[in-house]
Amino acid sequence: MPTKKKSSSKRSSSGSDPKSKRIVRGKMKKTMHEFKHHELKSGRSGKKVKNPKQAIAIGLSEARRSGAKIPKKGAAKKKSTSKGPSGRKSASRKTARRR
Repeated sequence: MPTKKKSSSKRSSSGSDPKSKRIVRGKMKKTMHEFKHHELKSGRSGKKVKNPKQAIAIGLSEARRSGAKIPKKGAAKKKSTSKGPSGRKSASRKTARRR
């Protein structure tokens, strides 16, 4: 009988294939090394990066540019937060009652 491969429904943030993981690991290692030694600069302005979250963002963006398949930050958290017309009507009623 042929054996079935288990498909994992969870995907890691660094992509699923080994090439993406290798690219991300290398870029993040280089970026964090530069950050810890105060050599990492951001953008065209060339100012030194002082925030570790910004250093991580720079590393991930460099990995994306070099071909790693990494989902963008808001891709997993997309939810609609807009209220329908019923929410607005109740707010207008409350203000009318105060007068």
